[in-house]
Amino acid sequence: MPRRRWTGPLLPALLLIALTPLPAAAADAAPPPGKTAEVTSTVPLPSLRATTTQVASGLKRPTALAAPDDGTDRLFITEKSGKVRVYHPDTGLSPTPLADITSAVDESGNERGLLGIALPPDFADSRVLYLAYTALPDGAVTLARYRLDASRLEVLLSQEHAEFSNHNGGQLAFGPDGNLYWSIGDGGGSGDPFRSGQRLDTLLGKIVRIDVSRGCGPLPYCVPADNPFVDTPGAREEIWLYGLRNPWRFSFDAADGSMWIGDVGQGRWEEIDHLAPGRGRLNLGWSCYEGLEEFPDGDCVPGEEHTEPVFTYSPYTGGCSVIGGHVYRGREHAGLVGGTYIATDYCSSTVWALRPDGSGGYEQAEIGEMPTQVTSVGTTADGEFYVVNDLPGGLHKVSFAREEPTCRVDRTVRAWGTGATVDLTVTNTGGTPVNGWTLQFPLALGQRVVSDWNTNLTQGSNLITASNAPHNAAIAPGASVTLGYLTEHTGDASPPVRFTLDGDACAVGR
Repeated sequence: MPRRRWTGPLLPALLLIALTPLPAAAADAAPPPGKTAEVTSTVPLPSLRATTTQVASGLKRPTALAAPDDGTDRLFITEKSGKVRVYHPDTGLSPTPLADITSAVDESGNERGLLGIALPPDFADSRVLYLAYTALPDGAVTLARYRLDASRLEVLLSQEHAEFSNHNGGQLAFGPDGNLYWSIGDGGGSGDPFRSGQRLDTLLGKIVRIDVSRGCGPLPYCVPADNPFVDTPGAREEIWLYGLRNPWRFSFDAADGSMWIGDVGQGRWEEIDHLAPGRGRLNLGWSCYEGLEEFPDGDCVPGEEHTEPVFTYSPYTGGCSVIGGHVYRGREHAGLVGGTYIATDYCSSTVWALRPDGSGGYEQAEIGEMPTQVTSVGTTADGEFYVVNDLPGGLHKVSFAREEPTCRVDRTVRAWGTGATVDLTVTNTGGTPVNGWTLQFPLALGQRVVSDWNTNLTQGSNLITASNAPHNAAIAPGASVTLGYLTEHTGDASPPVRFTLDGDACAVGR
């Protein structure tokens, strides 16, 4: 059997967070000059609320954002067809594209097109863009350099991807080491039909790392000497990470250089990975694992060690494709969300907030909703957040505020053999009475609820819905109700649990 690095409990995981609020003045204080990137907020995540304000419209299926650090306050936005648009907060969206490579782009299929953009640290002088796209005539995923001064496109690296139009990846980002990182999906289809994730002879299902500041021999780039597979026979030397399905969006934390990856799942689990700086060679599991579960009929190599995600959620709760974001390192909201990773989902629009808890785990909370069909989260040069959404094609500025949760769920878990007894206490922390409540959460593959108490509980597939019983529907402000269930399981995955009370997300404690 394959080996797996586990950090979480072997039970359905609740969101473990600090619940004691800070005084508003301390929590919301702005960081001192020059210290923004080092600020980590201690405001409890469920006390945060993300909102958006639309600032531009008229984009045609926008896919990615980048901000030049050249003092102009501009945002560059890619459109699926092959254009790069320019937005300025004072003048809005320019009608004239910054670049247009539509003649080179294959945008057939929903997931093909111009997918990613990155700007080198010397952009103000070099006037160079790096673009990721699917190329005509056969949809090969392609990395190219575009010189604005000459309107010239130079292909650097491509990977064949003709059989299916989905799972192209497409994120580009310069790492803290100055190298360019590029994500590529597993080749598409369903269930990794080419077994690309675990193979090292293809760039499919990988994150690539190359040095684009120079060329080496016949290559218009160089492979860094410390890339993990440089000396591995038969392996592509450009590979940095493997075992990915469709890492549509990843980013680097500007403060510590760690890497966050949102990897789109097959249909049961979406996942987010968080990797320490410089950790190449890691196997993120696909298609042996989807999220924390072993994938049926997946490609599992005996003895192989996999790195588990730090967060998973089930599409059964309304999501479909995770949209990886960034760690907030701006100034405007540093007292609230400094050091917090923000991500969303293309279908549910849920805003997920994650933060290391200092003990090897992660605080997690739902803190609002994005506009419909967000495709990318980007930042300005000074770290403020914007998002673009696919249809109808808008640009939105993201803001954060403090808003206390209206309920809390505490748990006590007693594990036994192949199962557990879970006791839950639901507390109304708001100021108005509650009349009816529902808890909803997915279980791992193979888990089932054997019995429950003080609730009407149903299990459909792996989705559990627990509603109030007649005698405990009403919860007065400050009051609590208790309930619980007994579960048996054959797997050892630990999916998160989502609780709502009268439609509002709950804070969750131990």
